Amino acid sequence: MTESTPSAGSDDLFEYLLRLGDDRLVLGHRLSEWCGHGPILEEDIALANIALDLIGQATIYLGLAGEVEGKGRNADALAYFREGVEFRNLQVVELPRGDFAFTIARQFFFDAFSFHQMEGLQKSANKELAGIASKGYKEVRYHLRHSSEWLQRLGDGTEESHNRTQGALDELWRFTGEMFAADDVDKRLADAGVTPDLGTIQTKWRAMISDVIQRATLAIPSDTFMLAGGRSGRHTEYLGHMLSEMQIVARSHPGAEW
Repeated sequence: MTESTPSAGSDDLFEYLLRLGDDRLVLGHRLSEWCGHGPILEEDIALANIALDLIGQATIYLGLAGEVEGKGRNADALAYFREGVEFRNLQVVELPRGDFAFTIARQFFFDAFSFHQMEGLQKSANKELAGIASKGYKEVRYHLRHSSEWLQRLGDGTEESHNRTQGALDELWRFTGEMFAADDVDKRLADAGVTPDLGTIQTKWRAMISDVIQRATLAIPSDTFMLAGGRSGRHTEYLGHMLSEMQIVARSHPGAEW
């Protein structure tokens, strides 16, 4: 007799919603660090708006996660009163902002992933999740257009911008495999039709980034050992420092309302 794989349940959905929310919360915070420091005024505003989009999306996903969990935690509680080991974001989004080329390269990698992720989630068997993804998809399309256009400007720009952007791609590449490392949660939810298959997303992602990177006169980095662990709470040293800054006001005044 063959043992059957457990079906997806509320615990799996809660875990997945944390991943969606945490990716966007942490990356949104990193982008917000550019406020007042952008290379040009227009880009300063653009990055701030994308950060707001991501944090807004995070609020929705974490709010739904709290409802699914059923323990009385709302989006704020999940954002500000969890420790680093409880966060489920990809490691790539928690890395320090770096220079502008690094920020754009990271944003492009994530935007291409998020674009195909949201595209698939619109067909989710979970109607609430499908509805949220449909609304978020419009924002993600803009984010992807913004980062892909900037990647091409930087890659096909000056020698300095080209070299910095290629260096950023090379440095970030080892973090991209984590986007597609499916665990039991991913497999159960995909089998249940709640989430898209990560293997399918990876194929589409690779085709998209290869096309844009080629048009940017840059090179796809050589395949290497891929780092992972964020989905299970293993993070770089940078997340703890970021969270201490992000959470200090809420933790200093628990229960406060503005």
